[in-house]
Amino acid sequence: MRPPAERAAQAGRVPRFGRAERWVHRATSGLMLVCLVTAAFLYYPPLSELVGRRRLVTAVHEWCGLLLPAPLLLGLASRALRADLTRLNRFTPLDRAWLRAVRRRSYRRPAGKFNAGQKLYAAWTAGAVLVMLGTGLLMWFTHLAPLVWRTGATFVHDWLAVAVAVVVGGHIWMAVRDPEARRGMRTGSVDPLWAAREHPDWEPPDHRPPGPGAQEARHSR
Repeated sequence: MRPPAERAAQAGRVPRFGRAERWVHRATSGLMLVCLVTAAFLYYPPLSELVGRRRLVTAVHEWCGLLLPAPLLLGLASRALRADLTRLNRFTPLDRAWLRAVRRRSYRRPAGKFNAGQKLYAAWTAGAVLVMLGTGLLMWFTHLAPLVWRTGATFVHDWLAVAVAVVVGGHIWMAVRDPEARRGMRTGSVDPLWAAREHPDWEPPDHRPPGPGAQEARHSR
């Protein structure tokens, strides 16, 4: 069987994400959604009244939160995932130009494989997960810290959960508006026209251009 990158190239599509990146995204998204839903049932009074087994919901919330970093840690075995993390961690002049273009509401936004918005979202999410994990552990294991620490951890955990829900909701809303981006995360490949429009400075190493005519057309824009 041909590898996914070769099949995508022959089908006229651009390979974007490998299997490891897609499964890490799916597993992390699933755990995050479970955490948010269970948190809503635990802390929002109208929903709390619907829960008959609160202890079970609490246990699911705690264990999903504890396992939240696990998909990424396991995915580090993938070279492709590590390469993507390196890209996400580097803020380049292209990213500053992308932010200026967004501020000016320009449709010409330079971007590599990931644009500046995606990098900021990834950095914010990683930081939020670490803070949520730390404060959650203080709330779960009450003997780890004095009462004043646990009170502060509860305050930070609860309000940061609200912020995470808002940011994740915005991420889902943007994904709903971009079916090709969702398809890229689902199948691993994207349409070359979408890639040229949304990530014009990204050059996929495994993508073979369809022909000299397409290259000339791209350089003449």
